[in-house]
Amino acid sequence: MITSVLVANRGEIACRVVRTCREAGIRTVAVHADADAHALHTRVADTAVRLPGSAPTDTYLRGDLIVKAALAAGADAVHPGYGFLSENAGFARAVRDAGLVWIGPPPEAIEAMASKTRAKELLGIEPLRQVTEADLPVLVKAAAGGGGRGMRVVRHLADLDAELAAARAEAVSAFGDGEVFVEPYVEGGRHVEVQVLADTHGTVWALGTRDCSLQRRHQKVIEEAPAPGLSAALDAEVRALAVRAARAVGYVGAGTVEFLVAGERAHFLEMNTRLQVEHPVTEAVFGVDLVAEQIRVAEGHALAEDPPPARGHAVEARLYAEDPARDWAPQTGRLHRLAVPGAVRLDTGYADGDDIGVHYDPMIAKVVAHAPTRAEAIRKLAAALDRAAIHGPVTNRDLLVRSLRHPEFTAARVDTGFYDRHLPGLTEPAPDPHAPLAAALADAHGRSRSRFGGWRNVPSQPQTKRYLMAGEEHEARYRHGRRGLEADGVRVVHAEADVVLLEVDGVQRTFEVTRYGDRVYVNTTALTALPRFPDPTAQHAPGSLLAPMPGTVVRVADGLAVGTAVKEGDPLLWLEAMKMQHKITAPVTGTLTDLCAVPGQQVEPGMLLAVVQQT
Repeated sequence: MITSVLVANRGEIACRVVRTCREAGIRTVAVHADADAHALHTRVADTAVRLPGSAPTDTYLRGDLIVKAALAAGADAVHPGYGFLSENAGFARAVRDAGLVWIGPPPEAIEAMASKTRAKELLGIEPLRQVTEADLPVLVKAAAGGGGRGMRVVRHLADLDAELAAARAEAVSAFGDGEVFVEPYVEGGRHVEVQVLADTHGTVWALGTRDCSLQRRHQKVIEEAPAPGLSAALDAEVRALAVRAARAVGYVGAGTVEFLVAGERAHFLEMNTRLQVEHPVTEAVFGVDLVAEQIRVAEGHALAEDPPPARGHAVEARLYAEDPARDWAPQTGRLHRLAVPGAVRLDTGYADGDDIGVHYDPMIAKVVAHAPTRAEAIRKLAAALDRAAIHGPVTNRDLLVRSLRHPEFTAARVDTGFYDRHLPGLTEPAPDPHAPLAAALADAHGRSRSRFGGWRNVPSQPQTKRYLMAGEEHEARYRHGRRGLEADGVRVVHAEADVVLLEVDGVQRTFEVTRYGDRVYVNTTALTALPRFPDPTAQHAPGSLLAPMPGTVVRVADGLAVGTAVKEGDPLLWLEAMKMQHKITAPVTGTLTDLCAVPGQQVEPGMLLAVVQQT
């Protein structure tokens, strides 16, 4: 009987495992890097152990330190979560060798399936050894791990070497394993997967299918269960293949077998020998707690002969601190508030007031809706996200809402190229035009009367306040009138510091206003209050390349130096932020006149990296 579990992970998955353990009466131990010293997962666990350092290679990827932490804290089992060491057979063996219970598959099964190259060989599928023009496009892929790390689509042979190097670097940073391989890239396919759960008594459950086709950078954004639109024959085929793969390696515990579906053909991709980020949609449909089942299996309990029946439909959206309109650039800063209304499930590793840093994945939360039908689940999830209060860094919330309401998605006609086709329209700014006025009126609350007395029989001069909204400057104008605050074109029904009621074209609207310094949120619209008399600011020369995010310069293009001639779009340097590498390219064709960035340098948003003078 397991009495204490160390969770060898961080963020929302660590919090999620702790929640199930607490419900089962199991004591929990968290581990944390220095950057996570006050993270939510350390606060919800019964105790926490420090892993000195901040980089994953020094902390969450140090299996020896984690085993030592488990023993020091008196844990008798280890749950790996997902990512980091969750698919590392050496770590699983080290846990067992230390006399601890490993809540995961046998190391032999991990070795057989966790490496995508070995898994394909086991099933008779060979990776591409020599890539030619005829093979394009191809996909460069990390052999270990998942989550879109170490994956690159290559459409031009000349780009292959650079993308191989970038994929290796990402894979080392995320998984501690730089092995990569190349396989054909199937255009227009659907990403379909099967959840399996196996015990030590020979029972293997196939808990239905999931569709995870909406992806950016090969990382899933929206997932659902069951996968819609599969024929009965194809559904039965992928479930049977998943069970066969699990039995072939003597699998135990929770795992996922992934396929790329094109037409009526299912192409095997990989088997993830761990829990998946999207496991909540399966839990909702089948009414099971997969973490609880993992623990029961690790304790030697047998599964029932058949899994529980599926009921209804579930959809999950991953809320990221990122800007989809700026090449998905990750964002950092204080998360002042996260509140999602409605009957939805929220899995998160953050609480109000927590900071989102630069060291780890930018996912803030997963929001899951379950309903009797797919249409009802989509409607419920879209409405909850649309009304959510998310105060802090820029997020992909608007993209999620628009994606869920897009006709291709609602009609279940999606594939992995969805965002390639629709991203510009999905990221088009659509701020509320009345938000600046509402912010200004809320700010003016309490100052509607002169400090020399009440209203005076003198026409009031318009007051103005300026705000930055969706990258553009907006001016709000109002007056102190006989009946209070007034504005042209609308009727001010009521104005307080935190709520404003306006009547617009005969319809009354409510605006909730929240301030954090010069940052103002009006309902779901974010604004920045601008000073009345702005200070002069430094101007950057034309062609300046500024850091789009905080991160580390990991590489500068070979031979790049002041005086080098470059073409528009040429890669100049690479930044690493939140475990992903981001390519910085020349904005124009010209000559490099300044190069400020050097490998290993830490940069902040807006810092000058280089200057290209146009020719």
